[in-house]
Amino acid sequence: MENFEFYVPTKIIFGKKTEEKIGEILKKDGIKKVLFVYGRESIKKIGLYDRVVKALKESGIDFIEHSGVKPNPVLSHTREGIKKAKENKVKAILAVGGGSAIDEGKAIAVGAKTKKDIWKYFKGEEVIETALPIYTILTLAATGSEMNGFAVITNEETKEKLNIASEHIFPRVSILNPELTYTVTSQYQAYAAVDVIAHIIEYYFTCKVCPNLSNRISEGLIKTVMETTEIILKDPKNYKARAEFMWSSTLALNGLTRTGVGGGLFPNHLIAHALGGIYDLPHGACLSIVIPAWMSWYKEENKSQFERFAKEIFGVSSAEDGISALKNWFKKIGAPVSLKEVNISEKEIPEIAEKGYNIAKIWGIENLYSKEVIEEILKKAIK
Repeated sequence: MENFEFYVPTKIIFGKKTEEKIGEILKKDGIKKVLFVYGRESIKKIGLYDRVVKALKESGIDFIEHSGVKPNPVLSHTREGIKKAKENKVKAILAVGGGSAIDEGKAIAVGAKTKKDIWKYFKGEEVIETALPIYTILTLAATGSEMNGFAVITNEETKEKLNIASEHIFPRVSILNPELTYTVTSQYQAYAAVDVIAHIIEYYFTCKVCPNLSNRISEGLIKTVMETTEIILKDPKNYKARAEFMWSSTLALNGLTRTGVGGGLFPNHLIAHALGGIYDLPHGACLSIVIPAWMSWYKEENKSQFERFAKEIFGVSSAEDGISALKNWFKKIGAPVSLKEVNISEKEIPEIAEKGYNIAKIWGIENLYSKEVIEEILKKAIK
């Protein structure tokens, strides 16, 4: 194993009705006023909005609402939230929803503590030095944002989808009640499953040092995600499956699977962010299109790891069969696996590749993922 540092300062409160504790949690931490960040109507339809408001009022927590977060959170709405946070002098962010609400909440938490434009941090032109404390209540398990230091925002004007990363944007407390995910649609459950698997396999396949322990943790999580997803699609209110899926999603991107791993990159997310930034597609759909194409392109670089994946996850022997099996599983759960399925033609590939290359430059891996390389990968995803 390689040397590593593992730091996850987020407190997780997991289980039924745990969202009712949010008021007392904030009060105990000395937080008296929050920006309440959420999406549109979903948390109101399931009664969560009322329960959160009740908990805040009972604990004497003042709140300013910032609703309307999009499934792919956008820069203009984030800037509005920053303005509200500053004008109302809130002391923390309370993000209620899926990864979109949490990611926008994180960006607002950074923006509220600086005079600089928040997009500069996403472009890599500024370094995050501080942020407001962040608290979350999760309603869609997918991104892992509830227990990590990442956030993704789309600039709708430039069609760039970029991320920030900092220890300052780890949530202080995240509440995970699997019951709050009962109403997630089958389509978005499929996308969530793809996203979770993507978080795990990025380092799993690109590692230079791949410890058995890390491999086994990753493989166990992938198997759990696949098994529970199939149960959830048949029985959306199966608490056990929802609970195991939710916790697997959190563990997939809190750093656990990368401990002791040498090397490792996030190329599938790089290309998927380029795709999602231009077309405003669900993130999981972008990944299910990109992953099989990238795996086919990359497999010879780490063939033993691809063969291990094929054997451990699907019980087949070759890298090619493992890739086909994963692609077929994506199809089985209803996720797209080609650009054609989302009405993107081959002639549009150069623009996607250009956006991807710009992200690669920000990440410092443009020598590995040039425009030509990204085009080559995307051409494998046409049909």
